[in-house]
Amino acid sequence: MLLELPFAVLVQLLQDEALLTAAVDKASKALQEEKQPSEIKLIVEDVSTSSDSLGEQLFELVELYNTGHSQKITGMLLEQQKHVVQSLLSDPNLLEEQMNQALETLKKQMGAELSDSLDVEDVEDLGESLFSLVQQINQDHANDITGMLLEMDRTPLRQLLCDHSMLEAAVQKALFALGINTTEK
Repeated sequence: MLLELPFAVLVQLLQDEALLTAAVDKASKALQEEKQPSEIKLIVEDVSTSSDSLGEQLFELVELYNTGHSQKITGMLLEQQKHVVQSLLSDPNLLEEQMNQALETLKKQMGAELSDSLDVEDVEDLGESLFSLVQQINQDHANDITGMLLEMDRTPLRQLLCDHSMLEAAVQKALFALGINTTEK
């Protein structure tokens, strides 16, 4: 009878001894009263679907994906109606799809917050870091190239600081835009 329950409920039963005991007691009583298994299923699901319980179950599943944002993603998913959250617990494909959507939304929000939080000092620090790296690649035109690169959005600019080959390519493009022959030095 209990094995007819959804996988997510079975997992919860295995993790929570008190809940398992309650489910076994209810199943035993149902057998004695000759209730249908579907009625027991509803009873056990009612016990296991409190908001806190749903949140805990969902968090554990989201945590398996190791995104680094499990709490935020779980919170976003829990904003949906209870029956939708329950279906996420029993359908791994649906969970993964909605998790990916939540993660994309979260990344967009974080990117917007990051760019909004940049103040003048951040831009100056970014410019100084960029200048020293550009100077190592092309000392003669480092000022002009750095100025051109600082017109870029902050996110790709930060990527240039972390990836030397991307920075070299950007320097070459800047030199070309300036009309400077890169074979001469």
